[in-house]
Amino acid sequence: MASAPLASIVAHCEHRLTPANFTDYDRAWNGLQAENSGQVTRIAAAVDASLATVELAIAARADLLLVHHGLFWGQTLPWTGRRYALIRKLCEHNLAVYSQHLPLDGHPELGNAALLAQALGFTQWEPFFLSKGVPIGVQVALSTPMTRERLAARLAEVLGHAPTVLPGGKDECRRIGICTGGAGSELAQAAREGVDTFITGEGPHWSFALAEEVGINAFYGGHYATETFGVKALAAELAEKFGLPWEFLDHPSGL
Repeated sequence: MASAPLASIVAHCEHRLTPANFTDYDRAWNGLQAENSGQVTRIAAAVDASLATVELAIAARADLLLVHHGLFWGQTLPWTGRRYALIRKLCEHNLAVYSQHLPLDGHPELGNAALLAQALGFTQWEPFFLSKGVPIGVQVALSTPMTRERLAARLAEVLGHAPTVLPGGKDECRRIGICTGGAGSELAQAAREGVDTFITGEGPHWSFALAEEVGINAFYGGHYATETFGVKALAAELAEKFGLPWEFLDHPSGL
């Protein structure tokens, strides 16, 4: 059975994703979040690190779980109940956990935003949506505009469900910005950066009125659904480089 050093895999991820360039959320904790014995034979990828996805990774016989939202995303709780079960399973089954958040949103090749743009059929895009001075999204300028209806249909094809559409702008979409996840509260920033249409995962109720106020179309495709791309791409790259099998663990939140 082929194997690769965990340290070599982590070093490759750090080199490719450059997490030191990003100022992320306090609890994102980009990087290796749980060690194993030091060797990796099978990789699993998931959007979220949770007891459910850890159990799926164990069932897949993985010893490395790549995630976008890591073990420390929510409030840190005592190691009791399900939290204890999660930590115990990581140790008993020699499962390492590696997480990258914003670096895996904005990467020009492995990032959620770029890969969603590619899945939508776009071939050229530019960096977009600055977070602490670093772009975490992409924007597409269309030579031939696309109607809101057509863009919604294309998103539905890619994501597997119809997006929520906030028709705050014109019917024709000419400059489309993409920032995956939960950026719906930042429609004003998207408008300031010059797009007339903004694709993200989710937003608060009041963002409907904000979309009308700033004159922008917004498409909410689901936080989970828009952030499956990066972990899949990273796992596939690692599998090819280190000669290891990999598997995506689909555990949708519905959000």
